[in-house]
Amino acid sequence: MTYEQIQYTAAEGVATITLNRPEKLNSFTARMAEETLHALDAAHADKAVRAVVLTGAGRAFCAGQDLAEATVPGVRIEDLVEKQYNAIVRRIRTLPKPVIAAVNGVAAGAGANIAYACDLAYAAESAVFVQSFIHIGLIPDSGGTYTLPRLVGMQRAFGQMILADKVPAKRAEELGMIWKAVPDADLTGEVVTVARKLATMPTLGIALTKQALNRSQGSTLEEQLLVEGELQAIAGASHDSKEGVAAFLEKRKPVFKGE
Repeated sequence: MTYEQIQYTAAEGVATITLNRPEKLNSFTARMAEETLHALDAAHADKAVRAVVLTGAGRAFCAGQDLAEATVPGVRIEDLVEKQYNAIVRRIRTLPKPVIAAVNGVAAGAGANIAYACDLAYAAESAVFVQSFIHIGLIPDSGGTYTLPRLVGMQRAFGQMILADKVPAKRAEELGMIWKAVPDADLTGEVVTVARKLATMPTLGIALTKQALNRSQGSTLEEQLLVEGELQAIAGASHDSKEGVAAFLEKRKPVFKGE
């Protein structure tokens, strides 16, 4: 696929997907969603890629949906949500590699909720997060009603969704909405450093941890204990686990292959 509304690069074990409609604050169109899904699948298929970064071009991460496209006669909002946002969130959550959001500016509506769906979210200190759906009479989508209350609790999630106040990056970090807020000038460097570190770690172990967390959302304690046993058996039989144990016993740095 030729990318027109995103950029995709892969180097040193890290794939970077950049939403690239800066003049529209990287608001989503059907084309951008299709390209983002294609890029996530490309990162999945490339064995050399062991971590993924999702970011935006210009002064925004993503302002949500391009309303000009969403209001075209015949477009059903439920179809748009399912084909674009639900599909992206599912890809992120099931991708067996860590996905880092590098929130370089405003993250509004679906843009905010896609960032929350990532495994780690870093944000520039000037960035803000806002649940903007209520301004046009809609409910939060893109997994927001699932993810946000699990991050901040029911009342804080309701307040953000109904009052639609902007949450600055530092406050988002304090509330547990994101992993870390960093000075604007440091965002790219810090995310690249973390992504490259993750790309040298036991990728299968990371993928299994991600799967365990996904499954925990609907499990009882007893069920989750069984999930942990099931996935630990897979992890324990992996090359990287054996390498990690051998390196520990031999007092050397492990060399993980991601398998």
